[in-house]
Amino acid sequence: MMAAHLKKRVYEEFSRVVQQHPLEEVPAKKLRLTKPSKSAALHLDLCKATNPTDALQYLLQFARKPVEAESVEGVARILLEHYYKQETDTSVRLKIASLLGLLSKTQGFSPDCIVDDAISTLNNEKSHQVLAQLLDTLLVIGTQLPDSVAISQRLIEVACKHLSDTYFGVRNKCLQLLGCLGTVDKPLTKDSDATSATTGAPSRDVQSVISDYFADQDPRVRTAAIKAMLQLHDRGMKLQQTVYNQACKLLNDDYEQVRSAAVQMVWVLSQLYPESIVPIPSSNEEIRLVDDSFGKICHMVSDGSWVVRVQAAKLLGSMLQVSPHFLEQTLDKKLMSDLRRKRTAHERAKELYTSGEFSSGRRWADDAPREKVDTSGVNLIDSGACGAFVHGLEDEMYEVRIAAVEALCSLAQSSPSFAEKCLDFLVDMFNDEIEEVRLQSIHALRQISTHITLREDQLDTVLAVLEDSSRDIREALHELLCFTNASTKECIQLALLELLKNLTKYPTDRNSVWKCLKFLGMRHPNLVLPLVPELLSTHPYFDTPEPDMDDPAYIAVLVLVFNAAKSCPTMSALFSDHTFRHYAYLRDSLSHLVPQLRLPGKKLTSGVGSEACGLGSGSVESARLFLQDSLARVSMLQSLEAPGAQDLLDFTIRDLQRLGELQTELAGSADFCATYMRCQLLLTKALQEKLWNMAVPLCLKQNAMASAAVKQILEETYKLEFLYSGLEMRQVATIHHVRLQAKALQLVLTARTKRGVDPHITVYEKFIQEVESFQRLFMSDMPHFQDSFVEKLLELMPRLMACKPLDLVKILHTTLRQSGFLALKIPEQIHRASATIIEPTGESDNPLRFTTGLVVALDIDATLEHVQDPQNTVKVQVLYPDGQAHIIHPKPGDFRHPGPGRVRLITQVYLSHTAWTEPCQIEVRLLLAYSSSTSKLSSPKPVWTEGTEGLPQAESSIEGTIPLSKPVKVFIMPKLARR
Repeated sequence: MMAAHLKKRVYEEFSRVVQQHPLEEVPAKKLRLTKPSKSAALHLDLCKATNPTDALQYLLQFARKPVEAESVEGVARILLEHYYKQETDTSVRLKIASLLGLLSKTQGFSPDCIVDDAISTLNNEKSHQVLAQLLDTLLVIGTQLPDSVAISQRLIEVACKHLSDTYFGVRNKCLQLLGCLGTVDKPLTKDSDATSATTGAPSRDVQSVISDYFADQDPRVRTAAIKAMLQLHDRGMKLQQTVYNQACKLLNDDYEQVRSAAVQMVWVLSQLYPESIVPIPSSNEEIRLVDDSFGKICHMVSDGSWVVRVQAAKLLGSMLQVSPHFLEQTLDKKLMSDLRRKRTAHERAKELYTSGEFSSGRRWADDAPREKVDTSGVNLIDSGACGAFVHGLEDEMYEVRIAAVEALCSLAQSSPSFAEKCLDFLVDMFNDEIEEVRLQSIHALRQISTHITLREDQLDTVLAVLEDSSRDIREALHELLCFTNASTKECIQLALLELLKNLTKYPTDRNSVWKCLKFLGMRHPNLVLPLVPELLSTHPYFDTPEPDMDDPAYIAVLVLVFNAAKSCPTMSALFSDHTFRHYAYLRDSLSHLVPQLRLPGKKLTSGVGSEACGLGSGSVESARLFLQDSLARVSMLQSLEAPGAQDLLDFTIRDLQRLGELQTELAGSADFCATYMRCQLLLTKALQEKLWNMAVPLCLKQNAMASAAVKQILEETYKLEFLYSGLEMRQVATIHHVRLQAKALQLVLTARTKRGVDPHITVYEKFIQEVESFQRLFMSDMPHFQDSFVEKLLELMPRLMACKPLDLVKILHTTLRQSGFLALKIPEQIHRASATIIEPTGESDNPLRFTTGLVVALDIDATLEHVQDPQNTVKVQVLYPDGQAHIIHPKPGDFRHPGPGRVRLITQVYLSHTAWTEPCQIEVRLLLAYSSSTSKLSSPKPVWTEGTEGLPQAESSIEGTIPLSKPVKVFIMPKLARR
């Protein structure tokens, strides 16, 4: 019976008829593959938590994982739901509030959808710490939505409501929120008329609310109030002058952070209202606000906290509108009468008359001055301003002394009279015990050197620093002497003698000393003239012995004399015959130190030289025009296979290389264009018709030549991209286009030479990915690539994706042959990175001997020009005779920055090797390391993003080095240890 019943039910189910209306269509279900929901996973984790500790651990683990923008809102909802319903522990609520703020920073997510929930949680929260964190989250939301006026107004109202909280952290966050979102032109109670009507309170603006908390009982709140006011200023809103008196009172606060913020506040107001008149306390006098604030900030240079002293000293250097007599008072510790109110002669006579009598001598001290000097009463500025810089320069903390030196330099640059007065103080700082202070004082004196002239006693103090063991100090002093004005010929003689002593003691300073003497001679030709007979050891009647031209000291004297002779035509009459010969030698060997002179009996040379000088001074524009004409001539070529096209390219490359040698200003642009054209020429020669019509066994040599050309093109493209600075995106795209062509040719050659061998399919897939990557990176520049190789490939992309590898190779070969010449457009200025190794010179025949198994230090001194990020990219390579190559990474502290675009590398390289039978040479050179992941196209990754495993990593792993300098050969001799 049971079997029959089941059978009957099955028949009924299968025989059931379902009627469907013809107009009714069942919607098709669409399948969508999605990643596991972050919000669902978080919800499950929080539901699994049995106690607050577990929930906190889950939240901490979740904070370490990235969240995509589309999942942020769901995650925020889960967090808020857990916050509302289940959580009673303060630490978990605090972490949830922190996570909401972090999620609001996610790129691509608009946090306006969680504003209402965040505000409602704020109203129900009892914990002060969680309140502060929720206010911080609201601050993040407000800064992420700067254009939403309604949300900003709501957040400001919330901040005003919680300003009366008893916890300092809540008040801090409310003030910070007012500073970041408040506006000074709108009253806070604009939208709350009902509230103002019931309370009777007048409408107030943000500044008045913030300024009320300048007198808060908690110093942290007072600091937050000042910083909120400064935040309003940073956002471009003008502060009211009424805040000035309150800020001045805070300068005497008991807490360091309050005084530090108040100093900044006083300085800001002095820049906003410099010419406003403010009354002097306990006096009928008035003073400019900038002068008053200058005196108050000067007073803070004597503050008890060194942090405040540093800040005050730095701010003094930017107060350029202060009156001269206030400025000069900072260099004198004595209280000057200029800082007191002077009475006129009529007032003094009237006081004498009203006294009734002159001194009779009967009463003790009856003729004592009636006026007692009270520094707090009669001073127009506080007594701290008297000698403020003297206090700063004598401070026990070297940070304060450095800040005072920098401020002195800034003020002296804008006031020549003040520069003369502060000269002695800066020169005294040359004897400071801290090297950094000495170095900064030398740099400061260098910057104001145009306003001053050194006396002999001052120069004597300055030159004493040449005995310093620090190379940086000595070179900075050489730089200072280059731009110093000397007063007498004794100063020049003294400077020369000290520099020659320096040269004897430190021979490695040779180039720096020569350069210094070059500028000394150029600036003081009339002072050098009476010293010439003594310097050159000439005699009016007797012949003197000819000095040795290998002596660096004699070359230094000649550099001084020849540079002075350029502006003093009568000086050449004092030269001996051998001096003229030495001039010709130095003019050829040290042309950057010895100028072209008009010498008697050398008319042809001087005429040619003057023509060359005139041509050089005015030929930059003509050279630029020549460069543009050369590029325009080449850009007219449709194809490089046309007759004469390759010859034209050869001649243009030669001309551009010569142009770069003659005009240093255009060397970067000329070399860049010549290198690009050489790549195009190599590519064209590798694609010649006769090479590809021959059978493979008959053209092995040609294939090898084409492979070498491809390798050279790839190397040149990396040089073009990483060795030159100032490139625009269009030039970078052109470089990548040439590289893409070279890789396509490499693919074709590989398939041609390895015919019959199945190539790896990944090679072709990688090439297609690179083409797609090119299109994605240079989408905006694609209109400039008409009729180019990449444009034709993109048109054939559907076919390339589906075809076989051998067909792909044929398409690539045909496209390479048919693609036209892509013209190059250069930007205004391109600089080529270069390096010159100064030490070692490579001229010594004496080997550097050391014991096998130990190390020897080799000093490296090099100058880098236009190298970007040298601390991470510049390496030192040491190549040993047995083929070993060591690459050394210099320390960041080894790089100095003497000027814009120039970097000095002073480091040591440690050498070690096994024993040799005889001395051999090693090669030392500088390399520029590059990586495609750090190229000009790399962009920072967002904070909350998943990994990019699915994206093509076409060039992420390509790294290499480019030679940056010529190699220098050094003799070394590792020897066996003695037993």
